Amino acid sequence: MTSPLRSLVDDDSRYLKSFQLFLERSSEHQCMQDFIHSTLPDILASIGDGSSHLNVIGVGSGAGEIDLEMITQLRLKHPGVTVDNEVVEPSSQQLHNYKVLVSQKPDLDYIKFTWNKMTATEFEEHWKAKKITKQADFIHMIQMLYYVKDPGATLSFFQSLLHKNGKLLVILVSGESGWGKLWRTYRNQLSNSQISQCVTTGDIKNFLDSKGVKYQNYELPSQMDITECFTEGDEKGELLLDFLTEVFDFSKTAPSELKAAVLELLRHPDCSVESDGRVIFNNTLGVLVFDPLP
Repeated sequence: MTSPLRSLVDDDSRYLKSFQLFLERSSEHQCMQDFIHSTLPDILASIGDGSSHLNVIGVGSGAGEIDLEMITQLRLKHPGVTVDNEVVEPSSQQLHNYKVLVSQKPDLDYIKFTWNKMTATEFEEHWKAKKITKQADFIHMIQMLYYVKDPGATLSFFQSLLHKNGKLLVILVSGESGWGKLWRTYRNQLSNSQISQCVTTGDIKNFLDSKGVKYQNYELPSQMDITECFTEGDEKGELLLDFLTEVFDFSKTAPSELKAAVLELLRHPDCSVESDGRVIFNNTLGVLVFDPLP
């Protein structure tokens, strides 16, 4: 059944507002930064094969904070390298924010930025049309596989771009998170069938296992305060509900039975814990790391 509800990603302004609030209410970026500083350096140590130049592709780079953290770790592991950084991001506002961030950061002269205002799918079409043969040493796809029609095919394409010691890093919500429970229960009512919004690392691992593709797997515990979602008419609660459901103006456009059922599930122990009067949603992330295709 195709969902009649409008997708949040159709409205860039509201999406960015809800995303910013999500970052404020969750430990998402903190848990990613912990991973980048503690685990990622060892993953990055083996790339490059001693080269003085590394090619990086960031797919769905957003405003660039996490990208630059990763490139900083890359340079610490490979001192003196220059980096060619392909940024792939469809939101003009996010690309602008990324450029502003770069302009404010000192000591980035070793990075050459190429700005691609396009989706992952458009980038793939562009790459193939231009018959580009450049290989990548490090590709990262953070919280973006929700926005492609065929996540498996997209993964396979970017994995095919890896240099012989390259690494592909994917971060998505974990199948064990509250998102996993919410999407398994209401995928058909909420999901926009044009893009597979309701996808977790659990889904991706099932696909990879069926293809015999090897990967490393990490879980990053994270949480989000969704208390405001349960106050009728609360503006921030409504924004968070939009982000949780990926539906534009969910509170006002969803059928009342669906809204009540989603709110009930969000409070359920499978999705959240209640502590000191707050409702804390399980926002655990999964990380998958790939080597080049054999």
